[in-house]
Amino acid sequence: MRVGVVTFPGSLDDVDAQRACRLAGHDVLALWHGEPSLAGVDAVVLPGGFSYGDYLRCGAISRFSPVMGAVVDAARDGMPVLGICNGFQILCESHLLPGALVRNHHQRFVCRDQRLRIDNATTPWTASYEQGQEVVVPLKNGEGSYVADAATLDELEAEGRVVARYVGADPNGSLRAIAGVTNAAGNVVGLMPHPEHAVEDLCGPGTDGLGFFTSLTALAAAL
Repeated sequence: MRVGVVTFPGSLDDVDAQRACRLAGHDVLALWHGEPSLAGVDAVVLPGGFSYGDYLRCGAISRFSPVMGAVVDAARDGMPVLGICNGFQILCESHLLPGALVRNHHQRFVCRDQRLRIDNATTPWTASYEQGQEVVVPLKNGEGSYVADAATLDELEAEGRVVARYVGADPNGSLRAIAGVTNAAGNVVGLMPHPEHAVEDLCGPGTDGLGFFTSLTALAAAL
């Protein structure tokens, strides 16, 4: 597949996301936030970082970037979209995903290898995993606590839209230990940890994160 990785002012994991996509066998196109076109890509990744310096709220300014109009339209038409960390925040600000990411409950930045459980292995971004599989990928955030009202949380649980949960001690105060969610259609996924930093044995805790990118390969084969 041809995957577009968006770069915003302040993105710092865009190159890592590009590399992860290439290792998974995809063609990669770098997309600039100021361009209103997706240039014919088949899927989009919004990478981690500190877009616009996290002014106002994380992702609040990027949500209005020209490229996001195209991303929102494409996502609503079924295009697979993955938001990682800051990308997750942008997806919430764009109302493609419910809830919000707020300051960590302990008021500190967290950076560590984190164990996750994959609770939904049916999305285009998680199909390479088994339901309930545990993986280890890096986590690094200061505003990574996922929050939503009780009705929204209950809806996510009932519809199987919690994609991943933290295993063990909750690292940032996310309600119900939620590390990632998907939209009702299942094509848009937001994940706070960083699978793109766990795609090679040489760097990071292993290759557990590669499945988030190879899952698209299985999708392409089925088309």
